[in-house]
Amino acid sequence: MRPRFLVDTYSQEMHALVERAGTEKSFDVVIASEIDSAPYALLLEGTPRVLEDLELAVSYERFACQRSFVPRARYRLTWWKLSRYVPRLLRRFEGCTVVSDQEVSLVKGAAPEYDALVVVPNGVDLEANTGDFGAPRPDTLIYSGALTYDANFDAMEFFLHDIFPLIKAQRPNVRISITGGYDGVPVSRLPVGDGVELTGYLPDIRPAVAQSWVSVVPLRMGGGTRLKILEAMALGTPVVSTAKGAEGLEVTHEEDILIADAPDDFAQAVLRLLRDDDLRASLSAAGRRLVAERYSWETCARRLEQLLCRVVQRGRDANG
Repeated sequence: MRPRFLVDTYSQEMHALVERAGTEKSFDVVIASEIDSAPYALLLEGTPRVLEDLELAVSYERFACQRSFVPRARYRLTWWKLSRYVPRLLRRFEGCTVVSDQEVSLVKGAAPEYDALVVVPNGVDLEANTGDFGAPRPDTLIYSGALTYDANFDAMEFFLHDIFPLIKAQRPNVRISITGGYDGVPVSRLPVGDGVELTGYLPDIRPAVAQSWVSVVPLRMGGGTRLKILEAMALGTPVVSTAKGAEGLEVTHEEDILIADAPDDFAQAVLRLLRDDDLRASLSAAGRRLVAERYSWETCARRLEQLLCRVVQRGRDANG
């Protein structure tokens, strides 16, 4: 039995298109991008399949982080269904990728016998993030992420109520830009104004990030690896993050990022960067170097290519 979200979003039109493609062409391998696409890949019998970017952390944390009985029971049921669907699904895929070791643990917990799991982290196009996007401006912070996503809204509610006033008490001119859409979001719960700007969707976020002194990532929930951190580092903007926000990334506190969880600690980390030009320059250089070494598109694509080649070769060997 499929989880309800897969049943509710299933497209008969997509079903027909995939079946037609399977009759018109032959393929070396089929890639299902994220779990929503997996049912369509199953339509192509006899072709090796890879499930790309399986993400379980968001569903698990919706259950694990709930304190109220009714929401916890509802999300626990959702997680129970998903964790039982995944082993059955993976038996029909010759390979699967996840973006972090945290996701590996969750997948292994659900499907301990599955041995074709590979970590392919999120990556950044370094070339696209190289250039002159404007000089960073003192006392400017940025959070890049649509508030329509629960984890982003929670992060900004936490930051604006518990952290930003501590920063503003010592740097009265500090301001923060929050990018991304916010339609349908209870903005009234956020103290907008007095240095807080909601920019809405930006067609090109690079200038806004590059011109900010610090990128803040006070996430307290969610999964995957944070593209907002990698993008900021690629643009040379230092990052202050919670441990949860930096989860899944091979970062080092005080070397290429500052990590703090408590409101006062987070505020002090931001203040250090606002005051110390040398620290900012050091983190900026180290962050971009980290992205170049471990999170460039070329590096991440190489890992995926290696998995695909193995899957294709196994399929050819199995067919003689």
